[in-house]
Formats: sequence, structure tokens, C-alpha cells
Amino acid sequence: MTLRPTLQAAVTLASRFSFQAMYRALADGNFTFISEIILTTANNRQDAAGFLSICKGTPLSDFIGPARMPLAELVSMLMPAPNPDRDNGAAPAPSGKSLAWPEFYAHQFEQATGWLGWTPEQAWNATPTEIDRAYSAHIAKLKAIHGSSEDDKQPPAKAFDPEQAARNVAAGLDPEFDRSGLHSLKMKIASGS
Repeated sequence: MTLRPTLQAAVTLASRFSFQAMYRALADGNFTFISEIILTTANNRQDAAGFLSICKGTPLSDFIGPARMPLAELVSMLMPAPNPDRDNGAAPAPSGKSLAWPEFYAHQFEQATGWLGWTPEQAWNATPTEIDRAYSAHIAKLKAIHGSSEDDKQPPAKAFDPEQAARNVAAGLDPEFDRSGLHSLKMKIASGS
């Protein structure tokens, strides 16, 4: 039996329970909640149901104890993992609007099917992290191909210094040559920065 935190499982569980309720049920050893998590995330629901029916005939502590941590990890995978390439380890900037989980998952489905061109089946069977990373990579690809508004934000040009231009002409150099900039660059290279 394989459990997978797909978008479809995330949508189903988030519509029935809060994440807080799922974690509390795991901590409390609530067999009903644990069964729902297993049935919803199982690749084959019949295999999961058969497994759970066998567990009902044994002491629950033999099952619940070892199942808690893997299931807690599985529940955490229903939320996208932080993307180190995009987030750079920093806390994300608040966007001003928080989304409820059902809205977030609807947005992910739209990204997967609309932006990425996945079929609905592919979107439902992907994990939230897979969708998030694929979408980020797609946006990075579009920026690489077409540029972005960030590319348009170039540092302001250095102001023209007429005295430096006169010294450059006297020395037989290009009047726009930036001798102090060259000196600064040589210092950076020499210092290894």
C-alpha cells in the first residue's frame, strides 16, 4: 500500500478537516481520523481498506504508535514545501491577502492545468510541492526567454563628470572613461570579493 499526498487528497482532507484537527487526531491516536487520512491518500483505496480492517482486529497501540510520525509527515506534505530557489531561506513577504486552503488548492489546480498545461488527472495526482516547483520553474523559464520587469530596473547611470572628462582628454583617453570605476574594480578583484 502506497500513500501519496496528492492535490486531490489535499483538497479532500482540507474540506473535511483542518490541519490542526488532523495533527491533533494523530497525537490523540484517533483511529477514525487516521483511517480517513490513509484511505484518502492511498493509491489503491481497496488495499487501504483491507489493511485497516486487519488493524481493527489487533491492539490499536501496535498500529497507531508506529503510524503517527509517518502520517504526520504525510499530512505536512499536503502543504507545499518551501522552495529554497525562490524563497532563499527567507520568510516570504506577506502578500496582504491570506487564502483558505480550499482557495489555495483551487489556485494550484489552475496553475497546473492553465499555466503548465497539465491534464486534470495529472494535476490531481501531483503533490502541492510538485505543482509549486513546476510553476516556479515555468515562470523562471518565461523570464529567461522574455525577460521580466525586474530586468528593466537597471541601476541609474553615473553622472557625467566634466573634470574627469577633461583629465581623460589631456591624458589621451576616452573622455567617458571612468578611471575611478576601474580603480574600484581592481581593488575588488585584488581583495577577492
